[in-house]
Amino acid sequence: MKRLLSVYFLLTFCFNSHAQRIFPVEYASQADINIFVADYESQADLLVYRVKYQSQVGKNDGSWFFVEYASNADKKIYYVEYKSQADVVIYFVDYLSKAKWRKNQKKHLFY
Repeated sequence: MKRLLSVYFLLTFCFNSHAQRIFPVEYASQADINIFVADYESQADLLVYRVKYQSQVGKNDGSWFFVEYASNADKKIYYVEYKSQADVVIYFVDYLSKAKWRKNQKKHLFY
């Protein structure tokens, strides 16, 4: 019974993170999504908070955990130089409570 319970909790934890483990790549051709970091919150599609631990990752709510290896990532991102090149415009916020989608039209890119 303990083994079955352990497997259940492990599977629940592993599949709970819905594309919020992020890995930045060096080349645009390696990326799933091109990202532009805005100077102001009002310019962003997504407000992002960098969490310290993987267990803090939400369900496509703007809380991102940056992984060390591309193989551990749900999405690989590339930071573009110009807003016109981006699939999603983000802004990094200082508090987890501020992380959210401002424009839901692009939310599907992180599923």
